[in-house]
Parts: sequence; C-alpha cells; structure tokens
Amino acid sequence: MTTKHQQILEYIRSLPVGSQISVRKIARVLNVSEGTAYRAIKEAEAEGFVSTLDRIGTVRVEKKEKEQIERLTFAEVVRIVEGTVLGGKEGLHKTLSRFVIGAMRTESISRYLSPGCLMIVGNREQVQRMSLKSGAAVLITGGFTASPMVEKLANEYQLPLISCSYDTFTTASLINRALYDRLIKKDILYVEDVLQNQPLVSLRPDDTVRKYYHLVEESGHSRMPVVDANGRLVGIISPRDVAEAELDAPVSRYMTRNPVSVTPKTTIASAAHRMAFEGFEIMPVVKDKDVIGVITRQDVIRALQIMNRQPQVGETVEDVVVRDFNVVQTPDGSAVLRGQVTPQMTTSGGTLATGSLTTIIQEAARVCLRRARHVDMLIENMTLYVLRPVPVDTTIDARARVLNDGRRYAKVEVEIADKNDVFAKALVTAQWIER
Repeated sequence: MTTKHQQILEYIRSLPVGSQISVRKIARVLNVSEGTAYRAIKEAEAEGFVSTLDRIGTVRVEKKEKEQIERLTFAEVVRIVEGTVLGGKEGLHKTLSRFVIGAMRTESISRYLSPGCLMIVGNREQVQRMSLKSGAAVLITGGFTASPMVEKLANEYQLPLISCSYDTFTTASLINRALYDRLIKKDILYVEDVLQNQPLVSLRPDDTVRKYYHLVEESGHSRMPVVDANGRLVGIISPRDVAEAELDAPVSRYMTRNPVSVTPKTTIASAAHRMAFEGFEIMPVVKDKDVIGVITRQDVIRALQIMNRQPQVGETVEDVVVRDFNVVQTPDGSAVLRGQVTPQMTTSGGTLATGSLTTIIQEAARVCLRRARHVDMLIENMTLYVLRPVPVDTTIDARARVLNDGRRYAKVEVEIADKNDVFAKALVTAQWIER
C-alpha cells in the first residue's frame, strides 16, 4: 500500500514538464494536508524533477541524467545571473547547448545562431528578434528591458527572454563557471552509479538461522539485511551474531538493530571509508526507509579504480596542486614526488599554503603505499610539523617511507625537502581497502 507521500510524488512525476506546482493545489487535488504536500514537493525538488524559480514559483522540470549533468537549463541561468524573466516562461525547462556573445555586426550573427543556444546581448533589438526567430533564447545584459514586440516573439516561440543587471563579461563568466563546476561534479561517483540491478537477498525477522546459512551458501555474502513486510530495514545479521545460535531460532533474536546504511546519493568515497573503518563486506542501500539493494566491497573497489583511471574533465583543487609533480626514482631505489611550488599553491606572502602542503603529503603517502601494496587506501589521520616556510618557485621532494604496515592500517612518514633544507615532516595513518 502506497503512502500519501508516495502518491504525491507519483502525481508530480505525471505532470507535464513546465507545469506550475503549488502546495495548496496539490493539497486540494489529492485531499492531503498542506504539510504533507510541502514535504513531498521538497523531496521532488531534491530528486531533481521539480525546481523553484524566483518570481515564477515551483515548476515541473525534466530530471537530468548523469551524463547530461553538465547541461544547464534556462531556469538555472536565471538563478545564476539573478535575472528577471521578461517572456517565454514556458521554455525555462529547456537546456542550453551553448551560449553566444553578440559582440559583432548584425549580418555576421546569423551564422552563430542555432536552436537551443543562448544569445547574450545588450539593448540591440534587431539582434534579439533575429535570435528568437532562429530558435535561440536571449539574455539581455546591463539591466536593459525588451520592447513589447520582442516579448511577444519570446512568448510565441516559447523561448526565454531574460534580463540581468550584470555586464556581458561578468554574465558570461558566471555561466562558464557554473558549467565548469558541473563538469567536476560529473566525475564524482555515487552509490546509485554502482548499485547492481539484481534481486535483493534478504531475510525477514521471523526467518530462521538455518535459512540464513542457506542464503549465505547461495549468495556468497556473509552479512545480510533483515527487512520487515513493508521492505523497511530493521537489522543486519552476520556470522558473528549467529556463532552460537540455535538453527531453528528466528534471526530477529540475534540481528544487529539500527544498522549502518547508505543512500543512493552517498558518495563512493564516503561509503568506502565507512566499509574500511567498520570492516563491512556489504552495506544496505536505503531510499525512503526502504531497502533497494546492497553494495559490496568489490563494487566499491571497482568504482574507485575506475575513478583513478578516468581523466578528469574538470580540474579540482587537488588536481591543480599535484599536476606538476612527478614520481622520480632515487639512487637508493625508493620513489619521491618531485615538483615545483607554483604561484597558485602559495599564500599572499609567497610561501606554500598549508592546504597545498597537506595535499602534496597525502599524494606522496598514497604513491608510497601503492608501491608497497597494490590495493586502494584512504587517509585516516595526519600529524604535520612545519619547520620552515617553502618559498615560491622552489623545487621540492616529498619523500615517503612506510613505518608500520599492519593488516588494516599503515603508518607513513613523509618529509618535504629540497637539496639543502627540510621544510616539513608529517606522520600519515591510512586504512587499507582489502578485496
């Protein structure tokens, strides 16, 4: 039996893209309280098929797939540039393929226009009309408005006509920055990306320990979720829990209650850290309190390996710091991370920033540990001693050596130095992620 909350979500999904949504309307149509309708709308917004726009309201939008996350909708452009919609509200849910700056003669603009693009222009009415007739939305910069004829065209073609107070350069920079941030987010893997579409192997609270052992032999997993009749997670059962249990006893007597779980939107890095720290083989994946699957240690390791092999489309701060550092073999056979301190890595005083220093130390420890064992690892703790500042343009070596290599943890000493001086030392503790 579906709840009122789920009924509202299904109703919102059934609405055409571009439909306006309000708490009162949903409460009246589905005969639910306004509080229930509000919570459902907020969840729909979090899931990506509803968007709230300034001066417009809440509208049904098309949910973006993972591979299309780098594409902006015109509604998001309005929010980014803090703009005002002058016309064509019906087309706000559409995505823009590229943007064009109208800083050219009118007769040269037509070759750059295409359906789905965004023309960024000032108060040039002829260019605005030409863009709309070519299927391109228009963003007017400098705080200018549009004539009634241009607004009529925008409504007729259902193409957004937007006005903002920023100049053209600032507007283009804001949109470009938003696209760049989305490219970085596209590289982040979530649990939902690696979740296998396979039947869930689980137990009911009244199932016997004997059935648990039978499912262990069939599935190969020793930890299993325990769910109730409604599919809600109530516990986890493991070999340690049933070590001395009676075979005909119910698993509810021995299971671990309130187990650790993840959601589809949990990052793989976070899930890997929890699995390594707790020593879990599998973790249940929960959505709306219902168990929708499990992720295994092998799933997480495979995802981490894919992330390491794939080139980054957008560079993160860590990428910028370690970009010019290379692994160099020393005469004694060990490996060091060698590179030059660039201006982007420094403070306003011209010395290596603490954040950049810790990033270099982490990378050196990671390289050292991967040479010791060909497995993945996670940094757990770091103790840093800065002996003297590192000036800009200094070529430094990050020398790492393993002090202690345990079954689940390793300790690494990292030294930051050049040919003459030692600048910093650090003790790094890392967790192994074993297969």
